[in-house]
Parts: sequence; structure tokens; C-alpha cells
Amino acid sequence: MGANRTRGQILQPTSDFPKKTAAERLNEQCTCITLDRQSVSRALARRLGDNADEILSSAVWHQLFSNVAVFVPPEDLERMKATVRALEAAASLPGYQSQVLSRAPHSAQFNPGPVGAFMGYDFHLGEDGPRLIEINTNAGGAFLNATLARAQVQCCGGAPHPASAENFDEAVAAQFESEWRAQRGSGRPKTIAIVDDRPTEQYLYAEFRLARQSLQSQGIETLILSPSDLRYESGGLYAGDRQIDLVYNRLVDFGLEEPGHAALRSAWLDGGAVITPNPRNHALLADKRNLALLSDPQTLMSWGLSSENAELLRSGVPATVQVSAENADALWQERRQWFFKPVAGHGSKGVYRGSKLTKKTFTEIVAGDYIAQALVPPSERTVMVDGQREMLKVDVRLYTYRGALLLAAARLYRGQTTNFRTPGGGFAPILLKPSRS
Repeated sequence: MGANRTRGQILQPTSDFPKKTAAERLNEQCTCITLDRQSVSRALARRLGDNADEILSSAVWHQLFSNVAVFVPPEDLERMKATVRALEAAASLPGYQSQVLSRAPHSAQFNPGPVGAFMGYDFHLGEDGPRLIEINTNAGGAFLNATLARAQVQCCGGAPHPASAENFDEAVAAQFESEWRAQRGSGRPKTIAIVDDRPTEQYLYAEFRLARQSLQSQGIETLILSPSDLRYESGGLYAGDRQIDLVYNRLVDFGLEEPGHAALRSAWLDGGAVITPNPRNHALLADKRNLALLSDPQTLMSWGLSSENAELLRSGVPATVQVSAENADALWQERRQWFFKPVAGHGSKGVYRGSKLTKKTFTEIVAGDYIAQALVPPSERTVMVDGQREMLKVDVRLYTYRGALLLAAARLYRGQTTNFRTPGGGFAPILLKPSRS
């Protein structure tokens, strides 16, 4: 299996795409400012409602959105969508589920039906085509990116964005209704709670406000709450005297194991509320250790994965191993070919590019709980910063539900991992550009 690859294995490049596509040329050469910041500010102010000016005047907003769009060949988008479907097909296999749930917390063993709202699949686009970097079960940014996609002006590329944001609110409501029916059988939730620790202090708090407005526009009462606002009693989850039907869970306590999340945990295990995403969704897809299995097509085929899906994962998921004392020497020797991530981490915390590692840090990695993922350099996008051309790295995220695309967006950044501190960087819409244009 993926975790038992031959020690000392050297990862060889397999590029079959030596010529640059039209999208790559535009990403290098086009410096058109496509973001209409006045338009996006008006749209956000309208949707945010009370205190919108306070939010929009903060420094955060100037760093969230890039001025440029990212060009992607349509075939790359289709390949990413197919890879997502293959990943979810693999995650549905009984053999796979048995393997990953054997190391998952108790809360992940419960399966009332929901499959996880707003899945996030992050890719790098390189010479070998799209390669999966990470899977997230509480992927942030979708509501911001939907607003961003509506506020673009024409540029020299002249291409549309791939996933229309015009029906985004309807798709969001349909997603949560589907999660509700998966557990309750029929109907729709009357009240949804968007839950995170100290939500008003979160970097993307404004997105919670956008999510609330979106759901309320579709006739669903929506609250933004902290876990401390909730109590579980008499088989129901309550905030004050209001019963919560469904929780849109933005916590990074993926197993709902922290004492402060006891009410949510009880509601989850007793079926007292529909919770999405939930501990089972995270265990099946977003636990980083799963990448070792998802990059091992032979084992997946032995469990029943089709050869077509196995080939998609072979080409689309970089080799991944769990770091151990047994493979430490080989990983250190090949460290420039690997990217190291903590199993329990989220975001960019504790991640290291192998070429940047010191021996001391690597020793700490071996003693900790880490995976090593074959390094996949990101593509790049030219931006103008203070009148100077700069190249920023590109990460592409697909927001999906049940394997279907809700929205695609990019993030531009400098450094080891995505961030919102890079001048000229931030979220960016994706424009499709056929290779022969």
C-alpha cells in the first residue's frame, strides 16, 4: 500500500506536456485588472447588511482578493472534476472505509447519512496536468468567491469563468436540503446554525455573514453561533429557546472531541441534529493519512475501484507516505522531493517543504505524526505590484457536493503555502481558456 513504498525510491518526472498552453501564456503575460472593486464592494455591502462599512474598511479586505483572474484550460478543469469523482468513488469502497475508520475517533463510526457540504479539493496545475494537494471538509471561501466571480470585467483573455455564480444561492440551499434529507428522509431544515469557535473573531467571519444572507434569501432561518451558545437536551439541539435543525460546521475540531463541543457531539451521536460536515466525512476524505491510500491505485483496485478511476488517481494524486523511523533515512536523503504535513494540522500550520528543512526540524517531524507528499510545484501567475511585474504561485480549489462542482476558484500567494498576506495575492476567479485559442 501507499505507506509501504520501497525505501530509497526516487520520484521521476513524467512530463508529457512540453509545450505551453494558451492559458499558461496568458498567466505569464496578461496583467489586465479584471476585478471591479467598486462592484464587489457594493455587492458585499448589500449582502452583509449591518456594519458592512466597518468590515469592508478593514485591512483584511485589501488582502482577500487579487486584481487578476487565473486562466485554466477546460481539459484541466474536466480532469480535476473527474479526479474528484474518482476520489469519492474510492472513499465509498467498503475495504477503504474499513481501513480508514479503524484509526478514526469513535465519533466517526456513526453514519446517519450526510456526505459533507462544501467539500474542498485543492490542486496544483503543472506540466503533468492537475495534481491533488489536499482535501478539506470545511473549505472556506466559497461565498466570497461567488461574489468575486460576479464582479469581473472583460480582459484580453476574453474567457468566461467555469462555474456560474448566478445560481450559487440556489445551489447552496439545495446542498443543505440534500444533507437534511439524507438523514431525515424528507422536507428541509427550518433553522440552520453556522458554528465556529468565537465566530466574530474568525478571519473569514464576513463569509459567515454572506452564508447567512444566502440561506435566508432561500427561506431558511440562519444563525451564526459559537458552540458555547448551544445546549443539547430532550433529544434536540438548542440556542436559547430556538431548536437548531442543521449545523453548518466550520470547527477544526474534526472529531468533536473538545470539552467545549460536548453539546454538538451529543447531538451528532444521538442524531438530534443534522451536522455537516461531520466527523465521518473528515475521517473518510480529509484525514491526511488517507492520501497514502488514495495514491495507491493497486490497493484500491483490489478493493473494487474501477481501472478508469484507479488511473485517474494514479496520475492525479501525488505519492504520499506516512513518516516513520523506518523510512526516515530515505526521506531525509530525498527531502527535496517531498513536502511534509502534520496529520492533525489544518491550513498551513506546521508544514515544511523538504528543501527548507534543517536536521533538527526533520528529527521533530519523525518524532511527530506527519505525512510526506511528493512535491508538486504550483503554476504561476503574473501580477502587478507597485508597478512591477511579479510571479505568484497558484492553488486551484474546487468546491463540490456529492462529487459535482459548485464553484472553482484560485488563490495567489508567495511562500511555502497559501496565505492572505501576499501583496497582489488572494482569491482569484478562474477563466477557461481553450488550449488552441
